[in-house]
Amino acid sequence: DSYHINKVMRMGIDDQVEVVFDKKCYLTKIIDIDLDSTLVEIISKMDDKPEMNISVTLVQSLVKEQKMDFIIQKATELGVSSIIPLATTRSVVKKNDKIDKKIIRWQRIAKEASEQSKRVVIPNIESVMSVRELSLLDNYDVKILCTVRENSKNIKNILSNIKTGATML
Repeated sequence: DSYHINKVMRMGIDDQVEVVFDKKCYLTKIIDIDLDSTLVEIISKMDDKPEMNISVTLVQSLVKEQKMDFIIQKATELGVSSIIPLATTRSVVKKNDKIDKKIIRWQRIAKEASEQSKRVVIPNIESVMSVRELSLLDNYDVKILCTVRENSKNIKNILSNIKTGATML
């Protein structure tokens, strides 16, 4: 973040920057800056933008890199609380040795999307799971499978019937 503030944004002493700390957003002023660290002084606490009152986990099958980046970015902006990449038999991208590096990259994309949309919560990118591992998860109140079948129920109707505080998969 210091590198970004210093080299990309070209901010300097006395410039103001929004900082998220402990899930709260603050307006701060830069006091000291270098490549490794930025020292700021809090000017004021900013108004909290409420998170959704339900916890939504998106399970997304592995797709090609640019598409996955886009899905993670938009899901973060829409308010999901975690994302589980899913390895399926028909996935173009396969679970391999490089997947750990991709998860780190996806976590960075989620962080940047949170900053862009001014969310104070960064969604967690979970480890890649198989369909079998996913079926064993039991810590969700509601599980919804989205499909393109015409005769399926409308997701808007399903979501309107979910109680506040529920966890969704």
